[in-house]
Amino acid sequence: MKHSATSSELVAQPEVARASWPLPEPTLTYFPNARFAISDRDLGAGARSARIGARPHRESPGGPVVVDETDHGHVPVLLDRCLEILGPALRRPGAVLVDGTLGAGGHAERFLSEFGELRLIGLDRDPGALATARARLAPFADRVTLVHTRYDGIADALDQAGCPPSGSVDGVLLDLGVSSMQLDQPERGFSYAKDAPLDMRMDTDATLTAAEILNTYDRAALTDILRRFGEEKFAHRIAGLIVERRQQAPLSTTGELVEIIYRGIPAPARRTGGHPAKRTFQALRIAVNAELDSLSAALPAALAALRPGGRIVVMSYQSLEDRIVKTAFAAATASRTPEGLPVELPGYEPEFRALTRGAERAGADEIERNPRSAPVRLRALERVMPGNPRRGGES
Repeated sequence: MKHSATSSELVAQPEVARASWPLPEPTLTYFPNARFAISDRDLGAGARSARIGARPHRESPGGPVVVDETDHGHVPVLLDRCLEILGPALRRPGAVLVDGTLGAGGHAERFLSEFGELRLIGLDRDPGALATARARLAPFADRVTLVHTRYDGIADALDQAGCPPSGSVDGVLLDLGVSSMQLDQPERGFSYAKDAPLDMRMDTDATLTAAEILNTYDRAALTDILRRFGEEKFAHRIAGLIVERRQQAPLSTTGELVEIIYRGIPAPARRTGGHPAKRTFQALRIAVNAELDSLSAALPAALAALRPGGRIVVMSYQSLEDRIVKTAFAAATASRTPEGLPVELPGYEPEFRALTRGAERAGADEIERNPRSAPVRLRALERVMPGNPRRGGES
């Protein structure tokens, strides 16, 4: 899914909406964004609705960033840097770019505008995102193929577009995580800042929801999810409270989950390290959408799809994603000569070279105008030209 910086703790909500049930005052103390609407008490005090977060911005193809209240709920992250890295590989007439996390089409629109002969194959698991992108990219319709699939379906998507799954693509862009559009739609249940159904499906046609996990998985399974995917140190305690609560009635809303998390995390820990709910919500979202499994399968397929001189950019937003990308990229840039030999064997040189020194982060200016870009980690590779293992093109 296209991420315009997609960290659950950095949610820009355009409006304050009413909660479906009253949250206890202690919860509101540590979860101020959980007061989803002005309460009767607030109205009595003359309180007014307030906006949370910054207004949306849009990257102008001509250069400067401008405020656009009618944008698609999506601010492309590191757009200029993505263009700088992928651009040299896309100048070839008839070049093909795979945007494996199309989202609202912000990155795709810029690339199609910059390269008049570029062909784009856009993938997204969210039917709503595909509809938004289709409308946005309508001026380029003759050069765009959209496919409803997860990004680990790259090989099948290429086949549908008439491209071989190996060595046929000039660029791949993967912008991981949950998108701003999804975060800003309360009914999707991704954000802990608004009371909503416990859904969290990126693909609304999928069957598994966060509510099903919370109401049917046993304590051990819930603990494992919160620990592995959220790195939550109080996972066992939170899981126990979830099981205890659902014996009274099934959990159905994000507000109920927020209250449980508050009870499960000791007061000193609640006051440090960002929003206390972020780790649990991240863990459930990853479990519902099988995000890490999808990423692990997508990277080999994306690398195989690149032709010599082709480039890939991957942007991740949390350490679990970045660890998978880092490991896959390290393997791709390593020599295949058996260990212990004094020289590199011809034909066993690395197939890829790194285009970034480690993971690149968003600069202060970008973070200021788009706070959701703060967690981004960008890594990029290029498939080397045959016979030129050290240099496949200019970055």
